[in-house]
Order: sequence, then C-alpha cells, then structure tokens
Amino acid sequence: MVKTVLVVEDEISIATLLKYNLEQAGFSVLLAHDGQAGLDTAIKQSPDLMLLDLMLPILDGMEVCKELRRLRKNIPIIMLTARDDEFDKVLGLELGADDYMTKPFSPREVIARVKAVLRRFSAPVVEEVEEPAELIYSFGDLHVYPERFEAFLDVEVLEFTPKEFELLVYLLENKNRVLTRDQLLSAVWNYDFAGDTRIVDVHISHLRDKIEENSRKPVFIKTIRGLGYKFEEPKK
Repeated sequence: MVKTVLVVEDEISIATLLKYNLEQAGFSVLLAHDGQAGLDTAIKQSPDLMLLDLMLPILDGMEVCKELRRLRKNIPIIMLTARDDEFDKVLGLELGADDYMTKPFSPREVIARVKAVLRRFSAPVVEEVEEPAELIYSFGDLHVYPERFEAFLDVEVLEFTPKEFELLVYLLENKNRVLTRDQLLSAVWNYDFAGDTRIVDVHISHLRDKIEENSRKPVFIKTIRGLGYKFEEPKK
C-alpha cells in the first residue's frame, strides 16, 4: 500500500525537491506552502507522515504541531528547521514532533528518516486466524495495551505521541535491563546513521511527566548515571 507524506514547506524549490525524491522512492506526496494550509490538509487527508518546516507563513511549524496534538491527531511529524538551535529542536519535540532535521539535508537522509518512522508505525498485516491473547503490561496503577495504543494510570487515560508510546513499549519489553541512549535511538528511531541522543532524553522526560507521580523522583523509568535508562517494576 502506497504511503502518503505531507510536505509543508514554503520554499518552493525545497518542496519540489522533496516531492520529487519522495515520489521516486514510491511515496504519494501532498504539498502545502503555509502552516494553515498544512494544518487543514493534515486534518482532512490524514497522511501517514508529515514533513513540517519550522518557519512558515500564517502559522509556524510549532503552532501546527501543537494544534495537531491538541486535536489528538497522531500523525508522525518530522520537523524541518534551518536553525541549528538546540532550543528550537527541544521545543519542537516537547510540542509533539517525533523527530527533526536541520537544513541543509540530503534527499537520501530524508528518505531514510521517513522510511524509518513509517516502518515503526505501520501496523503489520495479519492473517485471520485465531487471535492470541492480548499483550498487557501492568505495573502498579500503570496498564499499557501495545496492540490498542492505549495506556492508563489507574483510571486516567494517558495520551502519547506515536514515538513516545513506542519508546514506552520498548522499555517495558526490556524491563530491568539498562538501555543506553544509543540502543534506544537505534531500536526506536531505527536510524541507519548517527542520530542525536538528545531526542531520547526529551522523550524520556515526556514519559515521566505522564506516567510518574513525581517526574523528579521517578518510580518506573530510572536514570542509570553514565549508562542510560532502565524501566523498573516498583517495589511493593
């Protein structure tokens, strides 16, 4: 099945180049050249992924990202920015972007990132056979249903971006194991090239804000100084 990528980019030359290379790689491409048009297209068309420029007319990329997450549109978002500014990168992730790329970037890198994100979020095709028992992770008041993309803290429904949920499930699958930032980056973001481990730290912070009673004194997701992170089952 052909996947659809929405490119929201006001620089026509860049938008045209991205469209050409994505189509050559087998994707269907939608284009928008300002933030409002990008937001409207995302809501109406529900693309499989969005390449979202940060600096856009009418609505900037941050506003578009924030509004989509407010509407609970879990479209994977890769934010594009010409700024090599740590603040912009972190703020974009905090507002719900799943990844970012700094201009200039090569078409090969863009395609690799898009494929990596879609590979992780695509639902596997299953034959209609007897369904296995649903996988559930329960730790104290935390209950996670990977197949349903649902999680609860006691009776409270928890809201995650696709990448946050994927990271949480991977931590649960490897509970009580110390996972380095590079391991998490490779397993969850699945890059074929070096990535920025700051992405991992930001997403871990998001998870703690949502599943921990006190994110500064986490019970579930522990920092292992000098190594990485570990999901622990709380001691009774």
